[in-house]
Amino acid sequence: MKTKKEAVADSLKKNPMGLTIVEISKLLKISRNTIAIALAELKGEDVITIRPIGKAKLHYWKGGEK
Repeated sequence: MKTKKEAVADSLKKNPMGLTIVEISKLLKISRNTIAIALAELKGEDVITIRPIGKAKLHYWKGGEK
């Protein structure tokens, strides 16, 4: 079974146009707070890029082995 972080990473890989925390939360049926924690870990591993769009932030997969 995948971890929540792996599920978030997979959803970003499948959506190259980027996703917000709310969109990921709806896709995976996981709380926004849990998504935010997973995204922070992925950002720390330098495998995602975050781009602010108004109040929202779009998260993109930028690559790597993780």
